[in-house]
Amino acid sequence: MTRFQTEIWSRRRMMEIFLGFLFSVSLFQVLFTLSIVTAERSDTRLLLTPSVTSGERHSEEYCAMYDICGQREDGKLLNCPYSSPSVKPDELLSSKIQSLCPTITGNVCCTEYQFNTLREQVQQAIPFLVGCPACLRNFLNLFCELTCSPNQSLFINVTAISKVNNNMTVDGIDFYVTDSFGEGLYDSCKDVKFGTMNSRAIQFIGAGAQNFKEWFAFIGRQAEPQSPGSPYAIKFLSNATESSGMKPMNVSIYSCGDISLGCSCGDCPSSPVCSNTAPPAHHKAGSCSVRVGSLKAKCIDFALAILYITLVSMFLGWGLFHRTRERNPRSRTKPFLNVNDGGQLHSVNRQKDENLPMQMLEDHPQIRNGVQLSVVQGYMSNFYRRYGTWVARNPTLVLCSSLAMVLVLCLGLIRFKVETRPEKLWVGPGSKAAEEKQFFDSHLAPFYRIEQLILATTPDAVDGKLPSIVTENNIKLLFEIQKKVDGIRANYLGSMISLNDICLKPLDQDCATQSVLQYFKMDPENYDNYGGVEHLKYCFEHYSSADECMSAFKGPLDPSTALGGFPGNNYSEASAFIITYPVNNAIDKEGNETQKAVAWENAFIQLVKDELLPMVQSKNVTVSFSSESSIEEELKRESTADAITIVISYLVMFAYISLTLGDTPRLSSFYISSKVLLGLCGVMLVMLSVLASVGFFSAIGVKSTLIIMEVIPFLVLAVGVDNMCILVHAVKRQPLELPLEGRISNALVEVGPSITLASLSEVLAFAVGSFIPMPACRVFSMFAALAVLLDFLLQVTAFVALIVFDFLRAEDKRVDCFPCVRVSSSYADSDKGIDHRKPGILVRYMKEVHAPILSLWGVKIVVISLFLGCALASIALCTRIEPGLEQKIVLPRDSYLQGYFNNVSEYLRIGPPLYFVVKNYNYSSESRHTNQLCSISQCESDSLLNEIARASLTPESSYIAMPAASWLDDFLVWMSPEAFGCCRKFTNGSYCPPDDQPPCCSSNDVACGVNGVCKDCTTCFRHSDLQNDRPSTVQFKEKLPWFLDALPSADCAKGGHGAYTTSVELEGYDNGIIQASSFRTYHTPLNKQVDYVNSMRAAREFSSKVSDSLKIEIFPYSVFYMFFEQYLDIWRTALINLAIAIGAVFIVCLIITSSLWSSAIILLVLAMIVVDLMGVMAILEIQLNAVSVVNLVMSVGIAVEFCVHMTHAFSVSSGDKDQRTREALGTMGASVFSGITLTKLVGVIVLCFSRTEVFVVYYFKMYLALVLLGFLHGLVFLPVFLSMFGPPSRCALVEQGEDHPSAS
Repeated sequence: MTRFQTEIWSRRRMMEIFLGFLFSVSLFQVLFTLSIVTAERSDTRLLLTPSVTSGERHSEEYCAMYDICGQREDGKLLNCPYSSPSVKPDELLSSKIQSLCPTITGNVCCTEYQFNTLREQVQQAIPFLVGCPACLRNFLNLFCELTCSPNQSLFINVTAISKVNNNMTVDGIDFYVTDSFGEGLYDSCKDVKFGTMNSRAIQFIGAGAQNFKEWFAFIGRQAEPQSPGSPYAIKFLSNATESSGMKPMNVSIYSCGDISLGCSCGDCPSSPVCSNTAPPAHHKAGSCSVRVGSLKAKCIDFALAILYITLVSMFLGWGLFHRTRERNPRSRTKPFLNVNDGGQLHSVNRQKDENLPMQMLEDHPQIRNGVQLSVVQGYMSNFYRRYGTWVARNPTLVLCSSLAMVLVLCLGLIRFKVETRPEKLWVGPGSKAAEEKQFFDSHLAPFYRIEQLILATTPDAVDGKLPSIVTENNIKLLFEIQKKVDGIRANYLGSMISLNDICLKPLDQDCATQSVLQYFKMDPENYDNYGGVEHLKYCFEHYSSADECMSAFKGPLDPSTALGGFPGNNYSEASAFIITYPVNNAIDKEGNETQKAVAWENAFIQLVKDELLPMVQSKNVTVSFSSESSIEEELKRESTADAITIVISYLVMFAYISLTLGDTPRLSSFYISSKVLLGLCGVMLVMLSVLASVGFFSAIGVKSTLIIMEVIPFLVLAVGVDNMCILVHAVKRQPLELPLEGRISNALVEVGPSITLASLSEVLAFAVGSFIPMPACRVFSMFAALAVLLDFLLQVTAFVALIVFDFLRAEDKRVDCFPCVRVSSSYADSDKGIDHRKPGILVRYMKEVHAPILSLWGVKIVVISLFLGCALASIALCTRIEPGLEQKIVLPRDSYLQGYFNNVSEYLRIGPPLYFVVKNYNYSSESRHTNQLCSISQCESDSLLNEIARASLTPESSYIAMPAASWLDDFLVWMSPEAFGCCRKFTNGSYCPPDDQPPCCSSNDVACGVNGVCKDCTTCFRHSDLQNDRPSTVQFKEKLPWFLDALPSADCAKGGHGAYTTSVELEGYDNGIIQASSFRTYHTPLNKQVDYVNSMRAAREFSSKVSDSLKIEIFPYSVFYMFFEQYLDIWRTALINLAIAIGAVFIVCLIITSSLWSSAIILLVLAMIVVDLMGVMAILEIQLNAVSVVNLVMSVGIAVEFCVHMTHAFSVSSGDKDQRTREALGTMGASVFSGITLTKLVGVIVLCFSRTEVFVVYYFKMYLALVLLGFLHGLVFLPVFLSMFGPPSRCALVEQGEDHPSAS
């Protein structure tokens, strides 16, 4: 985003100003320069002879110079070194002089022609300074005294004389000025703004002088031939010897803080009116800290450390007390039955082998445990028992009907569309920033398109430093590159489009290309003519003043926009050229203008790849590049970048599923006991659920995204595989002597409620993501929620039917994958029943190793303390997570934009443009709006532009780099009677341009306005025509279009054409209301995502404060706001969505289990997993954005599976808590590890090979962390916690005789 450069048209304002202004900037030249006057011009005065004494030459009422005696070869006029008495002017001349120079009365040392020349020349400076009357008055006094003071000889001493055409002319002078006057002049002018360039006027009339001595040195420099400036040297001195009879000039100085002169706060921050308003305070986030000895810690870290020590101490104390009670036999309590009157008692057959199911058919003659279930669980168990039996009897009907339903949904794929436009993916339809962008684009103008090249030097092999790129070879290389870019011809509908056809042209002539080649007018022939590299370095310092440094588009080029990697303002040490091609933009993204630009951009990118890259590499220079359409094109390419990785992920998971679902491989029967076909069918069901979800949403008009197509199948597969493994393992745990329909029914009764609970929780968690405003993530969550729901429905319908078919195949001795082939095998004889099967290795480990270790009291203490510490540490780490989403992360790793974004951060030294947009500005004379917005004389101290200028004084907190360019200030100055060269009219009342523009003069005229048609033009207004120096409603309405059409030039730099053409909406302004107008400034350089977020937040807070204060609707706008708005409240969004997701899971658990205790434990573990995951995000420097928020919300749903099955198994087990924990680990621990942990782990690991960084960061890293955290919490922390604080058992021994009725 920081690639956006200083707006081009704002620089156009300086066109030719200093060709004329520096020709007079040393208004000493103004003194000495008259219109073309030759040495033949004579005067009646006598030439002073050398015999004149010193006292006669340097005394009051004496002149040091008078009239013009010649001119240099370049036409610069030279004064006569006449030392003569001052002259009394006639009454008309005296009144004219006093109107401009009120300090000069009586005699003068200038002729009428000299004064007229002075008046014409100072009109070039007046528009810069008229906003601050004190500065303007001091500035005029300096040159009035120099030109016409009757005591001129007291402070002017001619030190050098040259002979021109046999006439003696001045070649050098000493000018004595007191330091107090110099300091007063500089102090009154140093902060005066030149709004058009978002800079200070001193940059242009003083070359950025830091004190009055530097300013005087700039003014007094003798100009080289054909260069602007003084025709002779002027040396400023502050002290004169007594013997010389001279005294430094010291007329009254005016302070800009003088309230009577009305300088604005923006032009004079030291004004008493302004000093009452303190600059905005800089608030440092996270500044609270605690120092303990030599250690310094944040307050939150310190508080959490104290909390951890307190909780661990309390836990250890409780543990010691509890152990003491356990050792006392009298304190032991018997297990009790948690009976719920509303529940139903279900019989559960217990086998001696603890690997048997918890629930059996009720007619099995054994001692059984009664399981007290909740009402919901009771209904679910009854439903699954009857449903399992029905599916086992009608597998074909179930399979066909479920597949038919899914295939119907898949028909919606015929309307399938993919959304790739960034603004549609990452910006919500109700976005405030999007609405503001729409308003800005439709009422003012859309921000121009950016095409950019960055050429940079490579580090030196010896010291590793970047050498300067400002060399002859590199500049010539740049000319070659420019030639190739100019030669691009893109085919659009048969028309050949060139850069010249689409580029931004401020004055409708030349492209406003931002390149150092502009200092050579973009012409390679000018390179040697202008002086090569030395000319370039000269222009770095004089870009705003030297005419030969003006760009081809007639405006100054700030070197900070065309160079990069330079320290401070040392442009000569820049290590990068930044070439920017601004291209016209259009609101209609599908219109011809936009499509022409896109066609050219595609050709531009192809040229760089095919020709420019090899060219620069041979020159030991690197190039990075980008176009406006690059991100969208690269996002499209991303769709195929990871296709192979995704496919491999699916294949690996499929292979693992096939191995997991099957029995322990035996050479004699593996081809029958394996379940490859079942696994393949399960994967196909997952894919069908995804296709059905996409089809449904496509049918209702919701576009898909690339992330949906690549990630959702993986997620649903990872989620769906768990349930497949649990279902198959549950069926395999049933006794083989039971009929198949009994095994299916029992398995569904055993795991159906927990699968339902986990799946509903996942669906709810995914669905919560649909509340996130970012479209890409909202749509992703909607698609995923429906896909998971459909996958669950297919698992309990189609997959259960497939399990029936697979077990029938195995019992019928048919080969897996080839069920039509039947073999003779001893398979049936080798497995007499489940009683003869040995538990698997994983089951034995869980019961014989894992559970006993976790039952040790010391281990429990360590586990609880360790997990509690991790949770609290993660809370502290969460505060270090930064909001944002790096653009380069969402792109393929091999994208050319990766290097471009790196170079943008490394080299660019300017921030993006910032506009403050004012809605419904009432310019009528009855309204206060004008003075509430402007920043010149008589504007309110807390006006918008004054507040912006004040905010720019604290850029570290406001992120505002400089005062704003104000069309309103410039318009008011342009209308001002003081700016007599700007707003002028013919005798018929029509607009009259400045004298140096047609029709007052043609481009070939040497002198303008002398005998032209504009000689009778008058200023638009006199002071008496205005109301407190402000135009009336009618005057404002009439002259605003004149201003916006006026070209800036040397005679009037305030013309608004180009600079403010798109800053004001004129449509409907006749009624006294301007619907939209903007004031442009710049953000400080923004290098990190958090900088963009903070700058937007600061701009909104600033505009909100000013809007409330002024009662005017104002909003800030920058092109990147639309994409970063989501991060302003990303923490609030994340916490709300996580709270909703966890709360929804808690409610579902509570409804299904009717156990507040169990639900609270699940809630606690889920919260700990999410908090720990956020701590991992901080450690891995994963930013908080919509993608990571969706992942966090979905992690709630996925983490449920690690908790629900273990908690359910614990609650329906009998014995003390340690025994129940061991039993739960034995029955469900192995399934959680192999069916949940390993399946997800296998699929996740493959994503690390993705070519797109977003998959690696937000899917591989985050989901790998989630799986590991879920495993540790589900199989380490949760069992320990349950063994200590678990809910009461729902089981009790029930003595049952042969005639005891069975529970249903």
